[in-house]
Amino acid sequence: MTRIVLDISRLISRVRHSGPSGVDRVEMAYARGLLRIYGGKLAFAAVHPSGVYGRIQRETAIAYLDELERRWAQTDGVSGQRSLISVLPWMARLFPRRIGLGSSDVLVQVSPHHLTRRAQMRRILARENARFVCMVHDLIPIEYPEYARPGGSALHEARMHTVAELAASVIVNSAATGDSLRRWIEDRGHIVPPIRVALLGTEPIAEADDRTYDDAKPYFVCLGTIEPRKNHLLLLHLWRSMAQSLPPESIPRLVVIGRRGWENEQIVDLLERCPSLKPFLEEVNGCGDEDLAAAIRGARALLMPSFAEGFGMPVAEALSVGTPVIASDIAAHREIGGTIPDYLDTLDGSAWMQAILDHARDGPLRRAQLERLNLWQAPDWDSHMAIAAEVIEAAAK
Repeated sequence: MTRIVLDISRLISRVRHSGPSGVDRVEMAYARGLLRIYGGKLAFAAVHPSGVYGRIQRETAIAYLDELERRWAQTDGVSGQRSLISVLPWMARLFPRRIGLGSSDVLVQVSPHHLTRRAQMRRILARENARFVCMVHDLIPIEYPEYARPGGSALHEARMHTVAELAASVIVNSAATGDSLRRWIEDRGHIVPPIRVALLGTEPIAEADDRTYDDAKPYFVCLGTIEPRKNHLLLLHLWRSMAQSLPPESIPRLVVIGRRGWENEQIVDLLERCPSLKPFLEEVNGCGDEDLAAAIRGARALLMPSFAEGFGMPVAEALSVGTPVIASDIAAHREIGGTIPDYLDTLDGSAWMQAILDHARDGPLRRAQLERLNLWQAPDWDSHMAIAAEVIEAAAK
């Protein structure tokens, strides 16, 4: 059987964080999935925060994965970063070793960690004497630089050059991402490596009682990092408009779940300084798996007005537990949601207002979507990992 080494640099770089990002969850899913498929043929490696690349002892890597999952499941509202002193024991245990380098056929990396450093990636692949299989999650910083951090577009260009030059095969999380990647590589005159689409598996949502409030008002959830491309501004302006034009008792609650990202001054100003929003708005920065499950399960609908997404995992998570979705009409959302959600233009405030109030009042839009929901099939990690294994085996030949 093919010998695999999985790069878990991203998860090690997150040693101080209490909660996961979407990419963190994907790297974790690969660690667990490849362990099931390859067992003892799977090794772990990483670029340590110190900059050193090498193998991570198998027992140590698995213990660290267990620790992260335990941490992610906490429901005590812990957020932010842990102190450096508190994580030093893990940093020491996870320090890479040279033993085992070059003993694998394929190096798999599913995060963008250190892909900006092409020379380092060449050295790593030379030391491993292995073919390179990687995942590309999106090209949003390149296609929509206005939504990225300053300099983010150039950094992502560097990552994609690394992918185009060094990857034997690429796995993408959606056909939309695959089309973007193929165009980008072709436009720069590179040979396009084999690209396979494998929809990300839907994470099982924890069993939990629906979140409720003393006033029994319906509420809506918006889930994701607070950044411009997520289009939180649309929702905040809609709720402010409702506060100015509707009786307070008829205004549903908006629950915004996600850490604060970048370039979001206008959003933060509304979250913190708009008095008319305060009675109807709840911001949740730190949320354990059980609390998140309760919020999604009890919501009238998930709101996803994003301008751009590579995949849109919250759409799948909501639909998997029967929670309706109102989403922007973009390719990534349609690819995962199919015909189930209500899709709206990202800037059509009137349509969003109508849909939100309909779902709050159990109107015809909501009833129709609830009838469609039983037709939806959740993508699963077993299917994804089966495709990944095919890609890995083909690259090893």
